Amino acid sequence: MQLVHYPALAERARSQRTALPAVYGKIDFDKTPFRFTRDPADRSALPAWVAPRRPLLDDERAVELVRSTTMLGDVVADRYAALLGRYGLQELVGMLRQACREGVECVPGAPDELRALIASMEARPTWLDMDLVEEGARHLRVSAAYLSPFLIRGAFLATFLNSYAALPMALTGALSERRAAFRINETASFFAVTTLPGALDRHQAGFEAAAMVRLMHSIVRFNALTRSDRWDVDVYGVPVPQIDQVPAGMVNVYLLAMRARRRGRTTFDARERVMLEFSRYRAYLLGLPEELLPATQDDVIRVVHARAACLRDDFDTTCHALVGATMEAYLRPTRTPFDRAFDAVEKSWSKMFLLGFRGGDRKAAAAMGVPIRAADFARVALTAPFILGRFTGVRLASRLPLLRNAVDGYTVRLVGKRLAAYGRPEYTTDPSTYRG
Repeated sequence: MQLVHYPALAERARSQRTALPAVYGKIDFDKTPFRFTRDPADRSALPAWVAPRRPLLDDERAVELVRSTTMLGDVVADRYAALLGRYGLQELVGMLRQACREGVECVPGAPDELRALIASMEARPTWLDMDLVEEGARHLRVSAAYLSPFLIRGAFLATFLNSYAALPMALTGALSERRAAFRINETASFFAVTTLPGALDRHQAGFEAAAMVRLMHSIVRFNALTRSDRWDVDVYGVPVPQIDQVPAGMVNVYLLAMRARRRGRTTFDARERVMLEFSRYRAYLLGLPEELLPATQDDVIRVVHARAACLRDDFDTTCHALVGATMEAYLRPTRTPFDRAFDAVEKSWSKMFLLGFRGGDRKAAAAMGVPIRAADFARVALTAPFILGRFTGVRLASRLPLLRNAVDGYTVRLVGKRLAAYGRPEYTTDPSTYRG
């Protein structure tokens, strides 16, 4: 296909080969991987009940954006990850943590690759308004405190609905229940900590968490391309491509955009707008190119739907195993009666969340290893008044000037408790899992 709408992005993807030949030198960036399809006869990851596929396939600009970013990694972070053989994973993690907390100038013998990574995150985009970001964080930490603990497993499951997008997670060892639990809690921790007050400021916890996630993605990319005998570039393209980070990074504003569209609105309201700005900046810190940071309601929907429309549909044994490990994983810190009850309720809520991604099709959910039984409906029905009622009450109270600060203070403390329950994220991966 001709690349005319995003020439700089296409060149950025092609330049990876010369910028980092040790990782990308053998990849033909002019070749389209099998996972990408714009053939209307092929089944895609976009369900018909979500949106019609044909208009998206006819949108040359959207298709080109997906094609280019399917082959786009993160050279700045990848260069740092490529130092793995010289420093080892723990030292790479340690130097990056110190650079985030104290400044790169405080890291003895800091390599140029580390300096470049930190500099890329310190650079502020022209559209950034930190006041809007902070206001967006205030709204989103209500979800992080009161809803996410019951939905994060379901959101994690949604990333395993496609074989071509799920393989990187399988390579990290998430096929085991223990590793799956670790990955889920690690993901929940990242999304929670970034919503804390000032967390995305330089030297703060959210900034550091974004750097850690960015490094982890690059380590996965490095190991998959240089050490794995399972990664076929002609089939999968670049591991953890930038386009695959859009659903997770923008899912909250995508759901807001879809709700606004159903209500007949064509633009975000003030509350939704600040949440969009927060999500855009968090994704920017993760290394996403600005072309994948949509700024309007329609563009958010278009990018998410275009990715799914061009992603070939498949659900294989690897996906099934990932789903099974994720559903069996025990996420609570202890096994007290309360924690075991919480685990049962949370699993039922996560099943319902996943059911939404399957269009309410219980047979489809069961076929992928998530049977939804009467007990699940009963648990959700019994706990919904408390879970949804508390979330709605706090959200409404946070809009009242007299209650706003008190409510937000309580929410911040609850997010802290959630983080303690998730445990300390390490953002590491085991190279031995990438073979065979």
